[in-house]
Amino acid sequence: MDAMTGLRLLPWTDPDGKPCYLSSDDGSGPLSRRADAIEAVQESMAAELLRHARVLLDAPRADKRELRYLAERLCEALRDVLRVAESRGARLPSYGEGDDPAPRGGGCD
Repeated sequence: MDAMTGLRLLPWTDPDGKPCYLSSDDGSGPLSRRADAIEAVQESMAAELLRHARVLLDAPRADKRELRYLAERLCEALRDVLRVAESRGARLPSYGEGDDPAPRGGGCD
């Protein structure tokens, strides 16, 4: 949930392309679970597309049409995962000045 608004940005838009939000007290309801599942699919598809992109970009004979199609799909995947990141980032707890969210001890040196 966004601490400022109490709304969760959902991983889809309305028919006009406007963002959709969920107002809920917790993240365990059916619509929250559906959004979580769609986000997982979007992340998986982006990872698979990235693997495909590497193969295509390494192919010396990839033509302009293939590369353009790849670029379009990469743009879609990037849009989706940025929306997931925005939604999840908005639901992270905020820390006040002087609060230290990092655990003590066992850190990287």
